[in-house]
Amino acid sequence: MSNSILERAATHGVTLDMQGPVAVITLRRPGKRNALSDSLIEAVRDTFQNLPESARVAVIHGEGDHFCAGLDLSELNERDAGQGVFHSRSWHVALDAVQYGPVPVIAAVHGAVVGGGLELASACHIRVADESAFFALPEGTRGIFVGGGGSVRVPKLIGVARMTDMMLTGRVYNAAEGERIGLAQYLVPGGKALDKALELAQRIATNAPLTNFALTHALPRIAEQPADHGYLTEALMASIAQSTPEAKARVREFLAGKAAKVQNSK
Repeated sequence: MSNSILERAATHGVTLDMQGPVAVITLRRPGKRNALSDSLIEAVRDTFQNLPESARVAVIHGEGDHFCAGLDLSELNERDAGQGVFHSRSWHVALDAVQYGPVPVIAAVHGAVVGGGLELASACHIRVADESAFFALPEGTRGIFVGGGGSVRVPKLIGVARMTDMMLTGRVYNAAEGERIGLAQYLVPGGKALDKALELAQRIATNAPLTNFALTHALPRIAEQPADHGYLTEALMASIAQSTPEAKARVREFLAGKAAKVQNSK
């Protein structure tokens, strides 16, 4: 990423720091509970579209007491229908840059993961929540609707019925409930979400890059395809992945007894 893009993103509340192969991306609007302004969303887009070539995994988290409290309502303008469509589509581009960028992305969440904050988290591939996290979609009670891709991504995590309930009633899930229903894959003690996310990121960074690409780009699309189409896409992706020199070397190591075998984690 060029320094000018980094500097502009930092001005709008998004910073990037490299920790080895891990790009650590921080939302820095703590006084606003990291609420999403249009300039911050643009900074998220620019950051993920311009990750350093050395990055193998990205971790995104929020400065202060919250991950992200959603849309900055002070920027909610009275747009006409056409303007509203283009505005929503600009958010889609930004969050697609997270989900379909070059590397897997882990969200380390704490405090508020609300509205657009949940939409941002749902665009990541893994979510780690600490015990302070809470999840909500208050748009329904505010007379608006999700516009950052939440109606597509969140039901894939928790189902249409649960998302409908959240928006109709304003229901809030705490961290344990969120992990149970699928809003997070990991639940950790307070203040430990970033540590856990970095631990996972270092592990993921050791995977073959093409395998990580298959999991983040091919797998979601296969899941949406009819079964016969999915099987063909899977076969093509599998053949490409296993044909790489790195994959062949890893298989040889395993067959020679030099690679660790899977063990029960308990």
